[in-house]
Amino acid sequence: MRIEKDSLGNFEVPAGAYYGAQTARAVENFPVSGLKAHPNLVLAYVSIKKACALANRELGQLDDKKAKPILQACDDILAE
Repeated sequence: MRIEKDSLGNFEVPAGAYYGAQTARAVENFPVSGLKAHPNLVLAYVSIKKACALANRELGQLDDKKAKPILQACDDILAE
């Protein structure tokens, strides 16, 4: 586990998670159906996220310091 901080304070997040405190809080507080997103939906979302990061980096709206970890996370997920 790792500790992430958001506007509500510190929160434990799984060490390998690609999300932060707000998502971890939502998962814990709103277990609506217990169902997970279909893997193809996740891959589609990640592909869009990667394309947006590349486009915004190219346009100068996202610096390399932020773009690199986003792109690495996308590549890691797409490689699974």
